Amino acid sequence: AMTPHTGYGRALARETAKRFLFTQLLIMYANEKFALAHRGQKAMLFFSPHPPMRQRALNECISDAFYRKLFMSPCLSGWDEGEAKHQYMILCHQVLSRSHLNAVMKMREAGIITTNLVMMPHTSNISLANNGTHVSMGSRKMTRLLHDPASGFTPRHEKCMGDLVAKIMEHFLPLFVTTYSAAPYRLAFEDFHPEQALGFLPHQLDYTHLRMLWRRWRKKAKNKFCGQALTPFGPPLIDQIVGGACRCKGDFIPDFRLIDYPVALLSTERSASQDGRLHNDRRLKEDLDMMGIFDKRMSVYLPYKLREFEVMGFSGFEARYYSQFEQFAGDLGRATDLQMLLNALAFKLIASGACSHQHIPDTPFVESERRQILFGTAIGIPTFFVHKDTPNRFLRAILKKTKNTRTSHRYPGYLRVLHQEYRLALLAMIREEAAELVEGFGFGDLLGDLELRLREPAKYGASGRLTAGILAKGGADSPYDMSAREFNLAAERYYREELRQEQISEGWQYVAEDIQAMAAGEIPLSLEMREEVNAILGTQEVDGFLRQTRDELLGDSLGPENAARLLQLMIIAEDLDTKRQKQTL
Repeated sequence: AMTPHTGYGRALARETAKRFLFTQLLIMYANEKFALAHRGQKAMLFFSPHPPMRQRALNECISDAFYRKLFMSPCLSGWDEGEAKHQYMILCHQVLSRSHLNAVMKMREAGIITTNLVMMPHTSNISLANNGTHVSMGSRKMTRLLHDPASGFTPRHEKCMGDLVAKIMEHFLPLFVTTYSAAPYRLAFEDFHPEQALGFLPHQLDYTHLRMLWRRWRKKAKNKFCGQALTPFGPPLIDQIVGGACRCKGDFIPDFRLIDYPVALLSTERSASQDGRLHNDRRLKEDLDMMGIFDKRMSVYLPYKLREFEVMGFSGFEARYYSQFEQFAGDLGRATDLQMLLNALAFKLIASGACSHQHIPDTPFVESERRQILFGTAIGIPTFFVHKDTPNRFLRAILKKTKNTRTSHRYPGYLRVLHQEYRLALLAMIREEAAELVEGFGFGDLLGDLELRLREPAKYGASGRLTAGILAKGGADSPYDMSAREFNLAAERYYREELRQEQISEGWQYVAEDIQAMAAGEIPLSLEMREEVNAILGTQEVDGFLRQTRDELLGDSLGPENAARLLQLMIIAEDLDTKRQKQTL
């Protein structure tokens, strides 16, 4: 439970770290107990925002049906109807693979593809393997009101308010990208075909914004020859020869996962996804189904999504824009705090009348206009463009606070906005509008920490820290000092080795605190529970046991006996902690 007593985001980070460690212990136990290590095999669990390079290569060689048999998304755990979920994941893979193919036609219509020679995407798409980290928050008050028919608060009210909160939140999402989570990735010159690099963006942006983003991305990439931006135009072998001869290095993307996965499907002219009307998502899915973009049996993909009471059993919101966290407490915990603060700010703006559905019209162009900022931040381009007469009054209010904004010379009628200045304007707006919320939540240092991440991203931002770890692993000073393949393989090794060990160590610290508190009597134990703890430890002192298991754990040499003992202590501590939290609610 996220309460002042448990520390909001810190509580979520602590639980996530302990679950990660618990899973590591189970795997270590299985490797030895089931003789996997004896037979030359080893199961391993680690966080990674991208599918392995070898999985991508294999995907190019096999059919989509065979790929589904080999690799199925691991998110089947925890479902009561596992077979139904399995079929749903098969549907998702089929639909996204088809949707990626249909995106090529949209790029042709947008004028991005101007010739008949294209690199057709493979019939099997692997983006389901990198759908990121989702953080859901529920409201006890809204859930209680919706559960009580006499309250007068109905699903219609929930939908109207929830959609508006989501629209407001979308303007603030660039604050999270690369600061708290990231997915550093290198694209080689031969990967820079628009039909490959742009991924699902044609289904998420209006043609105008898609063209603007692609032109700016081409300018940013290191694919220039004699001052002219080049794009690959032929089979991979020819592109490799041309790229090598012209010394084209491709590009470095701070958060490629947000580009390679469908994050925010664009509404249609007749069916908006966030206009506050009940079942608007069903109408949009029917439209997208007929267009070959989506399937009406699937859940609509949005970056910040209302979790409806009648569907989930609680009322709240789900954030789906997080990629890779370097730290549990430092990144996941802080991001969750900011998410909670901004969610509360959105409700405050609605309650005060400062923002309504009329302030943020529900048209595809307005949706695309605000979401292009999220994608541009993920790519790392410096600017975006907003129509000077945009009907989005909420965005106009933010732009008034944004420095160094000027009229675009290239696009008449548009304003040229710097991503960095826009994010600093969002920070200024939060400080101005949410001062009492910051004080009420006890988030005194949260905004100062965010400013450091924005102003010194290489040192404090998640993207900068992850990239530094990858470069250290690869023995390079810059992402461009290595080929795209070398950088991405170094990233895989870093996630699998150094980052995994750091996150195991962080989880261990929380578990050790629980066990020490239990042994010291800070967590009251019944006589029966005390006897169980003594039986697990035997004659060994708690501190000695913790030192021994920590060294073995970080050395990847923890035996099944000590793993089992540590698991038992974790279960006891977690049970006691759960009971204690219920008493404080």
